[in-house]
Amino acid sequence: MMIKRVAKHLSRVNDVFWRTTRIEREITVFPDDVFLTSYPRSGNTWCRFLLGNLVYHQDPMTFLNLESRIPDMYVHSDREMRNLPRPRMIKSHECFDPRYKKIVYIVRDPRDVAVSNYHWEMKKGSFDDRFPLAKFIPLWMDSEYWPRLGAWSDHITSWLSTREGTKNFVVLRYEDLQRNPMVELAKVAPLLGVDPTPERLKDAVERSSADRMREMEKTQGGKWVQTKYTRQDKPFVRKASSGNWRSVLPRESIALIEEKWGQLMSHFGYELTGANPEPAGVLQATR
Repeated sequence: MMIKRVAKHLSRVNDVFWRTTRIEREITVFPDDVFLTSYPRSGNTWCRFLLGNLVYHQDPMTFLNLESRIPDMYVHSDREMRNLPRPRMIKSHECFDPRYKKIVYIVRDPRDVAVSNYHWEMKKGSFDDRFPLAKFIPLWMDSEYWPRLGAWSDHITSWLSTREGTKNFVVLRYEDLQRNPMVELAKVAPLLGVDPTPERLKDAVERSSADRMREMEKTQGGKWVQTKYTRQDKPFVRKASSGNWRSVLPRESIALIEEKWGQLMSHFGYELTGANPEPAGVLQATR
């Protein structure tokens, strides 16, 4: 019964979200717009800070100026957006849209994306701390979790099948950004019309560090539109790491994700574990 209630609640909350906000397909799109696009919880906010600090290098990014510089299209009206100076940088979670001419697309290991979405839903109050991660994963993997976006694989495939290898489509792996942020950030600079000098890249990376963002969240999280109505006892900027799924995802959850999306994961270089679901008796004994 608890799983059914959570599934129904998630469906209702997401349905209300899409019906009551001005999604990107309703807004004016200009040819010089740069869209920072990803599946939810793939590192979009961190990239907003990175790109913002690269462009506005003399005035560092904060959670309080983020929306006026790289706005979230799900919380702003078309009128607000049209009044922003051009060229605009815009946060998007949309599937393929032919109007997008310049795109920075972020990809993250879906096993980490799953864990991050679990904690985000908990922070939003979709369920409490007692709801098992193993029960959440199948709900999250269902294409109806985000009705307009589809599942992780649906979203990525919509962009890869139409834009991979084309001009003005830059793919960034979250894991590569963590490993060598200056090299990855330099790939985006031409879309932004920025000269990626080593000093400018270094400053942007340092000003966008997870530690710095966590400190800002402590004083600004209650004011930022994305988090002010969520649980303040749970952080928005969590571990900001790669591979955390290894220590928290149950084996049957790993197996489920890899079985369904393994081919696409391999395309991006994500190593598969070949995990097999544990026998029911073992699962019960370890819960």
